[in-house]
Amino acid sequence: MIEIPSDLNPDLVPLAFLLGRWEGVGVFDFPGDEKANFGQEVTFSHDGRDFVEYVSHTWALDAEGNKLRPIESESGFWRIDKDRKVEVVMVRDQGVVEIWYGELADQKPQIDLVTDAVARTAAAGPYSGGKRLYGYVKSDLMWVGEKATPEVPLRPYMSAHLKKVVTPDQVAAWAKDLGDLPDDGIAFFK
Repeated sequence: MIEIPSDLNPDLVPLAFLLGRWEGVGVFDFPGDEKANFGQEVTFSHDGRDFVEYVSHTWALDAEGNKLRPIESESGFWRIDKDRKVEVVMVRDQGVVEIWYGELADQKPQIDLVTDAVARTAAAGPYSGGKRLYGYVKSDLMWVGEKATPEVPLRPYMSAHLKKVVTPDQVAAWAKDLGDLPDDGIAFFK
């Protein structure tokens, strides 16, 4: 279920499906790096201004699903205009700053992004650009990222399937709303 917070900037309503804290797992695979299953925590939040704040942390997992080591952390800001064009400014812990542009698909919660500008510090590894696809599918957030370097053409390198994390406050609010339901629950479906 997509909730639209009452204090959300009206310009951001098309991005409301992203809001919340998400957790899940994915696969990382890029030439020159060790292939790994990874865990991910992502938060999309807002404070009433005209952007959504984004924070992501990923870590390698062992065969039993235990955390081994961090892979990557990102943070950034997402905006959308009246024509459904999306812009993202993102910073990665590896010394990369990116500007992404894309658009929200028509009639479905899906965003295609491509890098427009990439800046790297001297410590950053080779990287020349990427693509990302985010989609809200059956109440889950799924994404796939593609990456290019001067040596490796654009190719998929990370993808994840994330579930929304429900907080105790949300459960309490939902339970309060259940007070108006009939005792047998059957009438709810009639």
